[in-house]
Amino acid sequence: MKLDAVPRWFVYLNALLRFALEITALVVLAVWGWRISVVLATVLPLTAALLWARFVAPKAKWFLPLPGRLAVEAVVFGGATAALVDMGRVGWAILLGGLAVANSTLVHLVRDDERARLMA
Repeated sequence: MKLDAVPRWFVYLNALLRFALEITALVVLAVWGWRISVVLATVLPLTAALLWARFVAPKAKWFLPLPGRLAVEAVVFGGATAALVDMGRVGWAILLGGLAVANSTLVHLVRDDERARLMA
């Protein structure tokens, strides 16, 4: 389903929010990992960024069908949300998780990616 009546400025604003959420998730994973070891502080955000770049990003080399992209998004945003809860930041976790779900829903409803249309 594509929403054709959505203004371009809204699509761009939602893309900006998505980028901010991605960066936030990487930072949260790094901070949570730092509490355990410097290795986790490095490996967690790098792994999340690699998964995102390979499978979810609009110019990803291996563009997954929607269920696969949603699974990667759930791992990245879910991991960051769980990390916030573990650090005692439940309010921030609710905010990050809620914004991620809303943003992902809008991104996939208004998807302006030719490959997504071809795979649908």
